[in-house]
Amino acid sequence: MAKEVSGLIKLQVKGGAANPSPPIGPALGAKGVNIMEFCKQFNARTQDKAGKVLPVVITVYSDKSFDFIIKTPPAAVQIIEQAKIKGGSGVPHTKKVGSITWDQVKAIAEDKMPDLNCFTLQSAMSMVAGTARSMGVTVTGTNPFENA
Repeated sequence: MAKEVSGLIKLQVKGGAANPSPPIGPALGAKGVNIMEFCKQFNARTQDKAGKVLPVVITVYSDKSFDFIIKTPPAAVQIIEQAKIKGGSGVPHTKKVGSITWDQVKAIAEDKMPDLNCFTLQSAMSMVAGTARSMGVTVTGTNPFENA
């Protein structure tokens, strides 16, 4: 018989850097999860992605056991890396802080595809380009799907 789910916890943690300090410790402690066990497992599974911000969804069961799913880094974080900027613009429509190409948008969209709620690469690219636009990052070049 399947275990009964007692709660879900969503966190954003740097890969390979989970420790029991806030926000991880209090979030897991409130549900009665073994904090150190989560930190060990998370760090072991994310050694190859050290330093990247990774969303994680932790499913907590009624017997205090847990499992977790690690998602791909947020599109905004990937856009910041690709554009080589420190952060987004405070006034994105008037002050532009960087630019990326459609090829970079395509690479980010292909990486994010499993976590996005879309079915085609074209719609995924559109979502990533929209995120870039709202951060004050311009997308240069011609959209490969513009004439499609």
